Amino acid sequence: MVAPTSSTPSHHRLTPAQVARYNAEGYHIFREQLFPQGKFDGLKSTFEDILNGLETGVRPESMDVPHFQHPELFKWLLADEVLDLVEPILGPDIALFSSHFICKPRGNGQRVPWHEDSHYWKTMITPMEVVTVWLAIDPSTKLNGCMNVIPRTHNTGKLGFSDYDDLTPGTAVFNDEIKAAQRDPSKAVAIELEAGQCSLHDGRIIHGSAPNTSAIRRCGYTMRYISAGVKLNQDMVGKYHNIYLARGQDRAGNVYGDPKKAYPELARFRAKHGKNGH
Repeated sequence: MVAPTSSTPSHHRLTPAQVARYNAEGYHIFREQLFPQGKFDGLKSTFEDILNGLETGVRPESMDVPHFQHPELFKWLLADEVLDLVEPILGPDIALFSSHFICKPRGNGQRVPWHEDSHYWKTMITPMEVVTVWLAIDPSTKLNGCMNVIPRTHNTGKLGFSDYDDLTPGTAVFNDEIKAAQRDPSKAVAIELEAGQCSLHDGRIIHGSAPNTSAIRRCGYTMRYISAGVKLNQDMVGKYHNIYLARGQDRAGNVYGDPKKAYPELARFRAKHGKNGH
């Protein structure tokens, strides 16, 4: 990292040049360890406990919003190490939007179709300004189905709101995929990460990943953040979703969850009504 200037607070973990590249390309690969080793090991242990507690028949790719039932995850979700990484992009007022363990088991891990996160969130928030920190719990490589992004698709083409075709349910992590004419996989960049490293991507960028047919598990933890100036559609999603003030002040009149509490009723509503915030 370069020495901070008068306009770059010392706690920021991205330089102005890296932020500019992120804004232009729609993603950034952060090659440092996100957390100190002991803290990362604690997160991985917590993940393993949650994974081992999944009900029979539940795919491990679908561990959406685990923090609703496991508030111990806020130790990492609201940690300075993460917030100092997204603050240079979002500014000092930050809210946690969501999180998701996406775990592809070895041998039969499902593929993630080409999609934009914004496609699943278009009625939830305004404006659509989300930074996802994709933390590698396991090594993530081409061999075991790492994420691929198509640069600059967050600010070109359909601007995060492509048209989709339906897929056969159960054949992939999602049941739809961006129409072939609106994506160009030949331009994709593979995001290969060592365990403990992370990438950042804009919620509107086109991305996806291949199935994991290897002998190596591939798990990532997506931690998703918005500016506290982004407005949550509380009337529409309040029965199944919470956001949390992570740093600074509310700027949009949002209602925030309590990170010390579990919200099993939200998880139950999501399961009953098929709500998946991705």
